[in-house]
Amino acid sequence: MKNSWIVRFAVNAVALYAAIALVPGLTVGNENVVTYLWLALFFGIVNAFIRPVLKLLTCPFYLLTLGLFSLIVNTALFWLTLRIGAAFDVTNVVGTFWDYFLGAIVVSLVTIVLHTVIPGNGRPGSSAKMPM
Repeated sequence: MKNSWIVRFAVNAVALYAAIALVPGLTVGNENVVTYLWLALFFGIVNAFIRPVLKLLTCPFYLLTLGLFSLIVNTALFWLTLRIGAAFDVTNVVGTFWDYFLGAIVVSLVTIVLHTVIPGNGRPGSSAKMPM
């Protein structure tokens, strides 16, 4: 599907909205759609460029913890996304490690659910047709 990046962008925006709405320690400067679209853009850039490098550098920790270190990496990437948002005056970076940790988990869960529900979104394992 040629518009799969639009679907991923929208899913990221919804997932970030859910995380910020559900985790009490996370706030944004201005509650509107544009704020979450900017955050989704920053999140996509961080995941596209920084995540592979970070995963390569922390590969021994992934092996040592049997993959549980991915929770820490996701937390760091979520924190970095909000820091970039703060640099562009989109968000307020207020929170503890546990706020970012829970936010990263919420983003991951919402992303998984939405990519499962949306048919033909260009992700591996997704089908173009809805099963009947």
